[in-house]
Amino acid sequence: MTGATVARYLGERGISFALIGARAMALRGMLRSSLDTDFLTTDRTVLAAEFWSDLENATATVHRGDLTDPLAGVVRLVAANERVDVVVGKYKWQRAVIERAETVLDFPVVQTADLVLLKLFAGGPQDLWDVHALLAADAAVVSTVDERIDDLPDDVRELWRGMRDLQ
Repeated sequence: MTGATVARYLGERGISFALIGARAMALRGMLRSSLDTDFLTTDRTVLAAEFWSDLENATATVHRGDLTDPLAGVVRLVAANERVDVVVGKYKWQRAVIERAETVLDFPVVQTADLVLLKLFAGGPQDLWDVHALLAADAAVVSTVDERIDDLPDDVRELWRGMRDLQ
């Protein structure tokens, strides 16, 4: 099982998704090491364990978010030395991120500005470092993030304003 296998599996079942995380960053020109592949969807169908029953040679572990969790859930797929996480968002702005994704190497990859939004929303130290790196590589992305940031929660908008002022 590879990221491409999971992408094909999702696509064959009509699930809208996009590549996110370190591999998306690499395809957007920012190399960062990662041992896994991450996809984003807002389709909660993937949170049913039986959804993954036809994916050969992989073990699926489903983690559902609760009402206070910023995600609907995460599905971790493991096979041999491969790991793929399918992150399940629950907000309209995340669905828009997927809709705007561009096909690169046969599957959808989030745009750079949307990768910034996702990293800001996650808000961890590595995520914020990634935001700085993405902005350093392409300062033009700032205006697109500015156009889209109002769809995110107040604390994320505030974080963005603080980071933007440092640029």
